[in-house]
Amino acid sequence: MDRDAILLTPGPLTTTLRTKLAMLRDWGSWDADFNAMTAAMRRQLLGIVGALDSHVVVPLQGSGTFAVEAAVGTLVPRNGHVLVLDNGAYCKRMGRVATLMGRRTTVLARAEHEPVSAEELDAALRADPSITHVGFIHCETGTGVLNPLAQVSEVCARHGKGLIIDAMSSFAALPIDARDITFDALVAASGKCLEGVPGMGFVFIRKAVLAGCEGQSQSLAMDLFDQHAYMERTGQWRFTPPTHVVAALAEALAQFLEAGGQPARLARYTANCRTLIDGMAQLGFKPFLHPQWQAPIIVTFHAPQHPAYDFTAFYAEVKRRGFILYPGKLTKVETFRVGCIGAIGPNDMQQAVNAISEAMQALGLAPSH
Repeated sequence: MDRDAILLTPGPLTTTLRTKLAMLRDWGSWDADFNAMTAAMRRQLLGIVGALDSHVVVPLQGSGTFAVEAAVGTLVPRNGHVLVLDNGAYCKRMGRVATLMGRRTTVLARAEHEPVSAEELDAALRADPSITHVGFIHCETGTGVLNPLAQVSEVCARHGKGLIIDAMSSFAALPIDARDITFDALVAASGKCLEGVPGMGFVFIRKAVLAGCEGQSQSLAMDLFDQHAYMERTGQWRFTPPTHVVAALAEALAQFLEAGGQPARLARYTANCRTLIDGMAQLGFKPFLHPQWQAPIIVTFHAPQHPAYDFTAFYAEVKRRGFILYPGKLTKVETFRVGCIGAIGPNDMQQAVNAISEAMQALGLAPSH
């Protein structure tokens, strides 16, 4: 094969050559040019969500989960109470994070095939005034379901509760505007819809709540208050930054803005998703979610109802043809997932569908219809 395999996953993603080439230069972590790159990156990130006046953005070394843990630990007081809205694996992870950090945690569970409910949240907040913060996953990547951000934000604002949004899979693709949506923190990462490489998370924190966060984190490395204060004072990262990741993200951001920003990215991912679902339907594959709940980020498909089906063998056959799939994240139903994001377009997605068709033929799997 004369190219790298295309990653049909929710991150890491397929990146452009320009983004890859940006990592060929070494940077000094205290160097003025690198500090200027970090500052420009932070301004551009704030601009994407219209948060230049209302929020700061604090980058953090590590995966998106590092940044989620840092956000919960920094924003929620040690005597706080987090209510996590749960309709999937990443919601459960946020609940586990809050519990392990010793914060009182309540998980409001809902079925994995439908969005969380703003009405149920409203009832829970009325029933328990001790709740201080709400944890919310915008796009639950375990299934691909889109959760109702505007409605949840409105309920939290009405009750005066802090909203912590995990927007890992949605930031820069789905519309989020801090001028319309009230949130205390929003968490995203370099290796998702911005199409950078993994290794850096970042957290938008509302300026009005940041001052009250001093000393709340029990972690040195993940204290976002300290990370922000140090960056504002020196222009530098507190500890060794992922320099190549920052350089790749700076280049990915330039391409994001050149292409038309969030609306253009959403249009491409929507076209990818439509090509995927239509093509897979012709092969007999059924999506796990109802179309109205499906975000154009990642699609969960029911596994073929065939006695010879084995995901590992199926994965290997598709990979041999140049495409990397993602295993299912559900416990009760056998599924696999196909991502629609990354530096790919509908033609790549059609080729992926063709590869899946060939893999099924090679494995002797009759179409599922």
